[in-house]
Order: sequence, then structure tokens, then C-alpha cells
Amino acid sequence: MPLDLRFKGVGAALITPFDEKNEIDYPGLKKLIDLVTEGETDYLVVQGTTGESPTVSAQEKKDILTFTIKNNTKSLPIVYGVGGNDTKSVLDTIKNTDFTGVDAILSVCPYYNKPTQEGIIAHFTAIADASPVPVLLYNVPGRTVINMKADTIVALSAHPNIIGIKDAGGSLEQSMELASRVPDDFILLSGDDNLVTTMISVGWHGVISVIANAFPKEFRDLTWHALEGRFAEASKLQLAFLEFDTLLYIESNPVGIKKCLEIKGICSSDVRLPLLKATDKLGAQLETAMKREGFI
Repeated sequence: MPLDLRFKGVGAALITPFDEKNEIDYPGLKKLIDLVTEGETDYLVVQGTTGESPTVSAQEKKDILTFTIKNNTKSLPIVYGVGGNDTKSVLDTIKNTDFTGVDAILSVCPYYNKPTQEGIIAHFTAIADASPVPVLLYNVPGRTVINMKADTIVALSAHPNIIGIKDAGGSLEQSMELASRVPDDFILLSGDDNLVTTMISVGWHGVISVIANAFPKEFRDLTWHALEGRFAEASKLQLAFLEFDTLLYIESNPVGIKKCLEIKGICSSDVRLPLLKATDKLGAQLETAMKREGFI
């Protein structure tokens, strides 16, 4: 099968805006969708970790998905976060979800209960068997403790309904191994914004990005420069984002990127406990970096 080009390039891992009552800020979400759409983002990722999925209720997730589909004015592909560390609960969620308008799901490696690699394979095989849309795996050992090893990912790539992976493991060695071993139609997506140019240079196909929330055009330019072989241009943008990318995670994601969106007038920087909104110090650092690099 050919590579699924819907997910090549940049997917914006959408934040979830909250209002002063800590409820979903739908006008803010509309402004965000418009921003990333006008910035020519290639697809939308709804209710991933950057969307604060651990503290968004099941009903809110459904409502956010419905709202995003309704306001997806350019009919961009939509990836919906459906994952967890209880396989049965994930399967129940799949069974009870209306996937109309959803092009794929993004499913995180099981966290906290620390399964073996064989358990990870069994978990994702069950999900892929049940899902009516294609599955993108999500490897993020910084949050889950467990790293999905290359052998595990290669084994799962043989499943006809598992079409790719978002990998935020930060290992260039594993990234190169995957590029050399997975089938040609298995899509490889960086989960680390600061490694996009490097990972594309060894055969990866794009990124699911945090930065693309606030700076979609700049990050799409970076990614497509690299994908089309213009590595000098891509590297210049990649380096411009280097300090900025570090600042985003000092107080945990999505605290930093929400502050950037507040500075740009898109939505409030409010988050849900146990996260706290950005400190004044971080806000000042982000605004200084944004001005210095010409992002505002």
C-alpha cells in the first residue's frame, strides 16, 4: 500500500482552551482552529496529551471533537486521541465513539502499569482490530516510562490497521533504525519539535507538533523545507525555534504554548489542575523569545 499522505507534514496537536470558570472555551477553540488552518497545517490532532486529555472528561472529549469537525472549514484530516493503560476501557471508548469525520486515532503507549513489550503488542493489536479507522501509535517514554522498542514497533507495523507512529522518544538511533526497518507505507512522525529536521533527514515524514498551535505557518515552512530537501532553510528555522522549544516545557506542556497563544490573543493561558498556568517569569521569557525571532 502507498504511504497515507494525509498525515505527511505537520499535524497540530491542538490545546484545549479554558475560560475563567475552567470550562471549555469554544470561542477560543474556534480562533485556534482558524489560526492553524490559515497557517496551512496539514491535519488536526484532537485530544492528544497537549489537549490536556487526562483532565478532560469523556463527554467533553466528544463535544470538542464534534465542535472541531463542525469548524474544520478546509476539511483537514482529523486524528483523534483514543488511548490509555486499560485495554478494555480503550476498546469500550472505541465502541462508543462516532468516528464520522475522524480519519485516524492516535493511541498512546500504556502508562504506569509498565507492560512488557509483548503486552504492548497485545494491547495495540486489540485496539487495531477494534478500530474502524487507522491507528497511529504514540511512543512517549518521558510520560509513560515504557519505551516502545524498535522490534515492537516493527512487529506492530505488520498489522494492516496500524499505519504509523508518533515517536517522542528522543533517540536518533532508534529513529534511524525504524526508518531502515519499517515498511515503506508506515508513516513516521516526530513527537519532538526540536528534532524534526534531523528526523526527516533520515527518512521520517513529518511531525505532530506543539509549536504549530501558535506558529503554524512557520513550523509548516520548516517541515516542508526539510521534506522537499531544502535543509539549509529548514535548519535556519529549526535553530530559531531551539531556545523557544526548550522554554515551552520548563513548566510542563501545554503550559508554555498556552501562554504563547494568550500573548497572541487567541485564548487564555488557563490550564486544569494539577497543572498551573505559566508563571510571570516564563511568560516574560516566552514573549522576549517570540519578539527576538520575529514570531510576533
